[in-house]
Amino acid sequence: MKEMTSRERFGRMFAHREADRVPIIDIPWQETIERWQAEGMPEGIGFVDFFGLDRVAEVMVDNSPRYLEKTLEETGEYTIFTTAWGVTLKKWKHRESTPAFLDFTIIDRDAWAKAEALMQPDPERIPWDLLKKNYRRWREEGYWLQTNLWFGFDVAHSWAVGTERLLIAMLEDPEWCVEMFNHYLDVNLALLEMVLEQGYEFDSAFWWDDMGYKGSQFFSVETYRELLKPVHRRAVEWAHARGMKTHLHSCGNVNPFIPELIEIGLDALNPMEVKAGMDPPAIKRRYGKDLVLHGGINAVLWDDLAAIEAEMERVLPVLKEGGGYIFSSDHSVPASVSLENFRSIVEKAKQLGAY
Repeated sequence: MKEMTSRERFGRMFAHREADRVPIIDIPWQETIERWQAEGMPEGIGFVDFFGLDRVAEVMVDNSPRYLEKTLEETGEYTIFTTAWGVTLKKWKHRESTPAFLDFTIIDRDAWAKAEALMQPDPERIPWDLLKKNYRRWREEGYWLQTNLWFGFDVAHSWAVGTERLLIAMLEDPEWCVEMFNHYLDVNLALLEMVLEQGYEFDSAFWWDDMGYKGSQFFSVETYRELLKPVHRRAVEWAHARGMKTHLHSCGNVNPFIPELIEIGLDALNPMEVKAGMDPPAIKRRYGKDLVLHGGINAVLWDDLAAIEAEMERVLPVLKEGGGYIFSSDHSVPASVSLENFRSIVEKAKQLGAY
């Protein structure tokens, strides 16, 4: 089959049709990039081009309260800083991990009311320079164009309010939670409408909303249906009405939510985290006609070339059947993966993922 552009490949997968091969993408840690550069990857070239991965361009607007961002402490090992969402974080410089969440500004309804008033759609929140500089080239070179949304449970608990605080509120003050989820999305979509009005178009709308962890979920299916599902449905309906596919990243074991996501019309699910209890081949057999699957290649095995190649030989022929699959790890690429291992994995994916 003739070699396709990334946009053509993704388009075929979202249409549940075969392509020349499955799209291949991933997200290495910064520590991983540093290792690969030490092992021979030139600093002047991005890893996507160096390894011949598929090209995805991402555009994101700013729907934050725009609290003051400043560095509070910096050493050779870490930085402590505040974010536009009013959170104080401690982030390590030379090893990748979830940052330590030290403090939050939005801790109750009163604090939320102040933040909400600051979160208003303004054209200055849109990366116009990025679009003007790159949009035509992205289209001419066959990139898949993705707009990233920022709303939902994961955004609220991780990056704005705090996990324990939000989980308690979902039981004791669910109306507040729904108000936050919806306002994040309202501002996000209002800003994107401004982008679309200027003639820019996107192929998909992607968002992060981790709803699970190892073996279970943060909340029940009933809670999802009541508080979060209507907001997810709004995002899907908005995107579909504007010709975009929808693509959700939700870490952890989210098996019970899959029928709910299909019911609202979600197009694609990532990352199918194996160590958390997801079984990608089983998901493909049960839901593959309704849902594009993205990921599901066990990241725990990527530093053992024989083990990961055996795993790919086991699962990739199943996942690629009939289209509807995007190759990547089931989370991200850790620094334990050498440049040569990753190169071999990519070549194996191109071989096994060919139609």
